[in-house]
Amino acid sequence: MSIDLTAANAALAGKSAQEIVAWAIAQAENPLITTNFRPYESVILHMATQVKPDIRVLWVDSGYNTSATYRFAEKLIQDLNLNIVTYIPEMTAARRNVLMKGIPDVDEPLHEEFTRQVKLEPFQRALAELKPDLWLNAIRREQTEFRQTLDVVTASKDGVIKVAPLFDWTTEQLEAYLAEYDLPNEHDYFDPTKAAETRECGLHTQL
Repeated sequence: MSIDLTAANAALAGKSAQEIVAWAIAQAENPLITTNFRPYESVILHMATQVKPDIRVLWVDSGYNTSATYRFAEKLIQDLNLNIVTYIPEMTAARRNVLMKGIPDVDEPLHEEFTRQVKLEPFQRALAELKPDLWLNAIRREQTEFRQTLDVVTASKDGVIKVAPLFDWTTEQLEAYLAEYDLPNEHDYFDPTKAAETRECGLHTQL
């Protein structure tokens, strides 16, 4: 799949998130949307399934999610009839907790390997097996310093086109969308690869 990133971003400037989703799916032969069922994920999942109900939804389940996140995921899978594909790390969380003595702190040498095992490796395996040509995601400009250097349409290192329809949305806009469509949300969320919400886990910096 070949897209002129500069031209695409110029063409999408000022478009609504729904228009960006529709544009992205129209470009793709094998689109994929990724989710971790963090807060506000129901927004992008709802938008995508309104355009393509059977779009493949990739969830890399680290095995360290909160009980609330797992309940939220099951509800959203049922409510939106998601075509979910789940990938998990090759090692169980229980075994890793013994070998690494729990979740390594971000400043510990083991943390990079921990992140590779629970997030990067299963994600790379998913991309290699599912072979998407377009990857819809819910990253937003205001979330991290690194994301402020990105744009709505970018490309992964493997050439997969990445589209972030909510890139310029604020929390207030997300809340309004949830209310308009009566969508569920869950704030009890934990990412074991991050120490803070403003820190990148590597998914968007390395892939």
